[in-house]
Amino acid sequence: MGGFHRVCSIFDLDEGKVLTAEVAGEPVAIVCSQDSVFAIRDVCSHASVPLSEGEVEDCAIECWLHGSRFDLRTGEPLGPPATKWVPVYTVAVEGEDVIVAVEEPAEP
Repeated sequence: MGGFHRVCSIFDLDEGKVLTAEVAGEPVAIVCSQDSVFAIRDVCSHASVPLSEGEVEDCAIECWLHGSRFDLRTGEPLGPPATKWVPVYTVAVEGEDVIVAVEEPAEP
C-alpha cells in the first residue's frame, strides 16, 4: 500500500479550510494555508482529538480542545499543553489532484 493516494481536488481547498481523509488507514487533515497545501495526522498528540475541527492560521492548526497549536510544515507543537510532534506527510499537487503519501512522514 505504498506511494501516493489521491485525497481531493485542488478546487476543494480554500485558504484556511481543512478537509479530512483516510489515507492508507491513517486519519489525515488536508489544509490550505498561505497558498500552500499541507497534510498532517488528524489527531492531536496531547488529547487524541481531531485537529481538523480546529482553526487554521499562519501555517498552524490549533486543537479545539485545549488550544495546542501545531506547525503544518513540521508538526512541531507551538505551545502547551502539547509537547509531542504530530506527523506530517508528503503532499503534492498533480494537475487538479492533491495526493498524499503517509508511509513515510516527514521527520522533525
